[in-house]
Amino acid sequence: MSDHSSPARPLLHADTRRSLRDALPVCIGFASFGTILGAQAAQKGMSPLESVLMVAVNYAGGSEFAAVNLWASPLPVLLIWTMTLMINSRHILMSAAMIPHLRGLPLKKLLPTLFVMCDESWALGLADAKNRSTPDKPAPLNLRYYGVLAAALYASWLLSVWVGTLAGPLLGDISRYGFGMAFPAVFMVLLRGMWRGSRAALPWLASLIAAGSVYLLLPASGWYVLAGTAAGLLTAFFAGNGKQPENAPSAKQGARHD
Repeated sequence: MSDHSSPARPLLHADTRRSLRDALPVCIGFASFGTILGAQAAQKGMSPLESVLMVAVNYAGGSEFAAVNLWASPLPVLLIWTMTLMINSRHILMSAAMIPHLRGLPLKKLLPTLFVMCDESWALGLADAKNRSTPDKPAPLNLRYYGVLAAALYASWLLSVWVGTLAGPLLGDISRYGFGMAFPAVFMVLLRGMWRGSRAALPWLASLIAAGSVYLLLPASGWYVLAGTAAGLLTAFFAGNGKQPENAPSAKQGARHD
């Protein structure tokens, strides 16, 4: 008697497995960096619950460190808000790069997608979409891949901050161990995977030069983030306009998405 039973279905969808695989090394980097943030928050007198709530609402890495460093009594609320706004302005540039892959997404899906967007989930999600795109048609964001990835990173960040808040008083100043290098190292690897040629990297270069220049002039402020964001946006805008004639739509679209 022949066996006509269907083959066993995998426990997890292929996109889910791929997402978890890509998220694992980033989560390891988050563990060290989030622990440092939690330890610093504990040294400022914040409870584990306060620390986790802060990073859960303001899920943006650098601005969270700025807020903790500015934490004092009485609390400088206006200063913390201003610094957070300037540092988080880089998300304007990141969101602009995602626009071709988010068109047609309903608001109820768009808002959560952008809320859980951090540097790493943005880089991996955007790279995945670009790998499936053609010169004349950008592929939509793979919500299953991106959603699982972003959720894993979000949960690991909150968990590591909570652990850091609990362990901080026992470990002292753990930044002296050099764990802070894990975060920029992970992001540099992600950027390498997004390389699409020198022309596509012009906004990155402009952003780097502007941010570095302003940082050297005003090292104690967060204006360098805003300057880098503005320079990147302007470069991307001018580099993507007016380069091709109107009667060559395919060439124009290819230049816009290369």
